Amino acid sequence: MFLSKGQGNIFIKVLGLFSIVRGYNILILILAQYLTARYVFSPNSNFEQIIFDLNLFYLVFATALSTSSGYIINNYFDAEKDKINRPQKFLIEHTISQGIQFRIYLFMNLTCLVISWLFSLKAVIFFLAYILGILLYSVLIKRLFWLSNIYKAFLTILPFFAITLYFKNFERIIFLYAGFLFLLILIKDIIKDFENFKGDWVHSYKTLPIVFGNPITKLIISTLILVTWVLIYLLTENDLGLIEYYFIFCVPYMFFILFLTWISSTKKIYLWIHNLLKLIIVVGVFGIYFMYK
Repeated sequence: MFLSKGQGNIFIKVLGLFSIVRGYNILILILAQYLTARYVFSPNSNFEQIIFDLNLFYLVFATALSTSSGYIINNYFDAEKDKINRPQKFLIEHTISQGIQFRIYLFMNLTCLVISWLFSLKAVIFFLAYILGILLYSVLIKRLFWLSNIYKAFLTILPFFAITLYFKNFERIIFLYAGFLFLLILIKDIIKDFENFKGDWVHSYKTLPIVFGNPITKLIISTLILVTWVLIYLLTENDLGLIEYYFIFCVPYMFFILFLTWISSTKKIYLWIHNLLKLIIVVGVFGIYFMYK
C-alpha cells in the first residue's frame, strides 16, 4: 500500500518532529524515570501502584514536555550549524518551518507548567527554572567552551533529581550513580564536539577541540574516564545486586573507548565512539531494573 502525496508529506513532518524532539531519547527518559521510581525509590511497591500514581505521572509528563521543548529550541538556534554538520537530518527536520517549531516549543512549555501546577508550586518553580536553563544554554552558554559541556550534561541528568525530590530519597548511592551517568554524558558530549568540528568552527563556537586542540581535549577525556573508574569502585563497594556486573563490564569498555579516542582522527570514528557511549548509557538506564536483585 502506497501513501498519497498528502499522506507522505504528513508522515515526513511527523518524522521530522520526532527527530527534532529526539523522540527515542524522550521514550528512554520516561522509562528510566519509572524504572527508577519502581526499583530504586520504591522497591516494595508493585508496578500498578507506580503507574497509577497520578502525581508521579504529572512529574514524568512535565519532564518529557520540558525536555522535548528543550530539543526544539536548541535545534532552532543550531539550524545554520546543522546545515554543515548534519545536512540530511537538517532537511528532514526542517520540513517543519522554524515558525511552527517555535509555536510548538511555546505550547509544550505552557502545557508543562500547567501540568506541574497540578502537582505543586515547587514543581512549577523547578520546571520553570529548567526551561529557562535550557533556553540560556541554547542562546548563550553553548558558545562558552569552559562551561557548555558541563552545563549540558547537568541539564540532561537533572530530570532524575526531580524523581529524587519526589520520593525524598537522598542516599549516597543515588548520587554516585547519577555522577557516573553524568560523566558518561559529559564524555559523549565532548566526543560530539569532535564530530561537529567543521560546523562549530565556521559559526565561531568555542568548543574544547577548537580552543585547546585535539591532544589536550583527549587528555581531558582521559581524566574523565579515570574518574568514572573511581566512581565504579565506590559503587561496587555497595550491595547493588546484578547491576554490579554492568559496572564491572564498564571498566574494560571505557578503556576501549579511551583507546579509540586516542587513535581517532576522522568524523566517522568519532561517530562510532559517540554511539558506543550512547549504548552504554542506555544499558545503564535499563540496568536499573536489576538493582538490588
